[in-house]
Amino acid sequence: MTQTAKNYADALFELARDESACEEILSQLKGVRDIFHREPDYVRLLSAANLSMAQRLGALDEAFSGRVHPYVLNFLKLLCERGHIRELPNCFHRFRVRYNTDHNILEATAVTAVPLSVANVDRIVKKLQALTGKRVSLQNRVDPAVLGGVRLEFEGKELDGTLKSRLDGIEKTLSETVL
Repeated sequence: MTQTAKNYADALFELARDESACEEILSQLKGVRDIFHREPDYVRLLSAANLSMAQRLGALDEAFSGRVHPYVLNFLKLLCERGHIRELPNCFHRFRVRYNTDHNILEATAVTAVPLSVANVDRIVKKLQALTGKRVSLQNRVDPAVLGGVRLEFEGKELDGTLKSRLDGIEKTLSETVL
């Protein structure tokens, strides 16, 4: 994450927190980030040197005025004016980190060979909540290469209980064993 994204997102977060609008702004930043991801030509337009700043800001007004919180629209305009519109995904990430910290939320990912059942998601969430003391937001990512079991990823940590990991461990032990 760039220092620019950190500075802008931190300022927006402080403003949103003061106005009790963090959840709304987080949701809308995610929506705008998703739009920018799906429409890279729109981001290029907002960065185009051959368009005047008034035209670029007008494009933001046309797309988002009345559809997002005024703070979000003004934030987008500020990023555009300063030439940092491409930093929006990083700004969203930083805002989300601040939101999660402020609300004691742990984002975690369970990587499994097949989708988790609702019961298994609930079980994992309860265990992570007991382990961390935080509210848990769990995503499930399917990766057939894990073969079975689950790998939990959170806060830069990894708890690997996958079959692939166990087989890799056995293979390593066997390769190090001299007969």
